[in-house]
Amino acid sequence: MQTTNTVLMIRPSRFSFNVDTAANNRFQKCSLPPDQAQAQALEEFDGYVAALREQGVEVLVSQDSSSPHTPDSIFPNNWWSSHADGSLVLYPMQGQNRRLERDKGVLEALLQDYSIEHVLDLTELEQQDFFLEGTGSMVLDRVQRICYAGYSARTHVDALRKFVENLGYRLCAFSAVDREGVAIYHTNVMMSVGTGLAVVCLETVSNLQERAELETQLRASGKEILALTWEQLESFAGNMLEVHNQKGEPILVMSRTAWCSLTTEQRQLIEQHAKPLPVNIDTIELIGGGSARCMLAEVHLPKQKKLALLTRTADQP
Repeated sequence: MQTTNTVLMIRPSRFSFNVDTAANNRFQKCSLPPDQAQAQALEEFDGYVAALREQGVEVLVSQDSSSPHTPDSIFPNNWWSSHADGSLVLYPMQGQNRRLERDKGVLEALLQDYSIEHVLDLTELEQQDFFLEGTGSMVLDRVQRICYAGYSARTHVDALRKFVENLGYRLCAFSAVDREGVAIYHTNVMMSVGTGLAVVCLETVSNLQERAELETQLRASGKEILALTWEQLESFAGNMLEVHNQKGEPILVMSRTAWCSLTTEQRQLIEQHAKPLPVNIDTIELIGGGSARCMLAEVHLPKQKKLALLTRTADQP
C-alpha cells in the first residue's frame, strides 16, 4: 500500500538552527534565538500532532532528549524508513550531529509493538562520504516499486543502488537544481508521490531529457501531475505526504505556507484525490529548512502478534 495510517514524530527539546546542515540546505534561515525557536517549534509540533489525530491518523510521539544536542531530530524520516515486509533501513547521514539521532532509543520503543524482520544498515557508507538521507533523498512509489531521487551531496548514486537492489525498486534518478542552479538538497522538497497524485516542480530538472523521463514515468505509473512553480517550490509545496485515516480515507498533509501558495485550480485537483490538511509550522520551516513531510516517519511495519494470556481458576483442569 502506498500510504500508512501510522506515523512517528519526534517532539523537540532543543530545536534550533543546525550549522552542520546549512551549507547545502538553502531553505534554512537563522532568525530567532534558540530559546524562542524551541518554544515556537514546540507549539507548532503539538498543534501538528493534534491536527493529525483529529483526522484519524495514528501518531506515535517520541520525546527527544536534550543531550546530545540534535537540533534536527524533528525530521526523523531522514535516518530510517520502514517497509511492509518488515524491513527497516538505516541511512548514512551527512550532518555529524544528525548521526546522533540514531542512538536516542526511538527504534527500541518502536520494537515494543512492531515486528522488524530484516535490517539494511547503510550507515557504514558515511566512512566513504556516500550519503543517502532516507525518504528525504528518495520519494518512493511503494506500489509500483519506483524510487525517485535527485542527485545531491546528500544523495549519492552508490548508496541509491544499494537501496534499490536490496529493496527491489526501480530507480528513476535525475539532477534537480534551484533557480541559481544549485542542487536541491532533498528530493522530497521538489516532489511528492501519493496514491493517484504526484506533486512535482518539473522546472527543477534542467536536463530536458531527464525532465521528460520523469514526467513520462509518473504518468505511466498512473499518477496525475500537479505541476509546481518556482515560487510554490520555495513555499515547500513539494514537501507533502499522503496518509490515510482509520477509515482508509486519503489525507494530504502540507504546511499552511504550501497550501497558501497554491492556486484555486491546484487546490481543487488535490481535493479530487485527498482531503488537504494544512498545518502551521512556520518557525520549523524557516529555521529547519524542512516542512510537513520531513516531520513524518511513516510506519509501514507489521504489528507484533500478541499472545493471549489464558487465566485459569483453581477448579479448572
